[in-house]
Amino acid sequence: MESEDPIKRAPRGMLVLRTLAMPADTNPWGDVFGGWLLSQMDIAAGLMAGEVAMGRSATVSVNGVVFRRPVAVGQTICIYAELIKVGRTSMEIRLEVWARDLVHRYATEHEFVTEGVFYYVAVDPDGHPRTIEDNPPFFTRADPPKPPEPHPVP
Repeated sequence: MESEDPIKRAPRGMLVLRTLAMPADTNPWGDVFGGWLLSQMDIAAGLMAGEVAMGRSATVSVNGVVFRRPVAVGQTICIYAELIKVGRTSMEIRLEVWARDLVHRYATEHEFVTEGVFYYVAVDPDGHPRTIEDNPPFFTRADPPKPPEPHPVP
């Protein structure tokens, strides 16, 4: 589970979810269950998919998840998402999970934990695939999120 070389780069994508690993999320040794981490990744990808699809979407599959290092209770995980591809009804979203300790031994640096690609489909109220109307430009790989225009104060 330990990586041979720590990843020394910035996370790719936009931060879509940040949460704290709690004791109920861990095994008897204090490491977070992989299933809990996968569920957090699915939530993060689902948030992006809902924005892109402008409505309900469903997980279709997950690919390439490799756990590179354990996450301990008390660590904060940050999940970054990158929209890779949008089809007529589907989306391909790449996720990276990074962790750092903010509770036991405050860490200024975060460590790369895992990555994976999640596939979603936009669905109608009956659960049938529906066309994705648009690909919002702030989710493309080349364009970073743009801050909103400031509103004048009256």
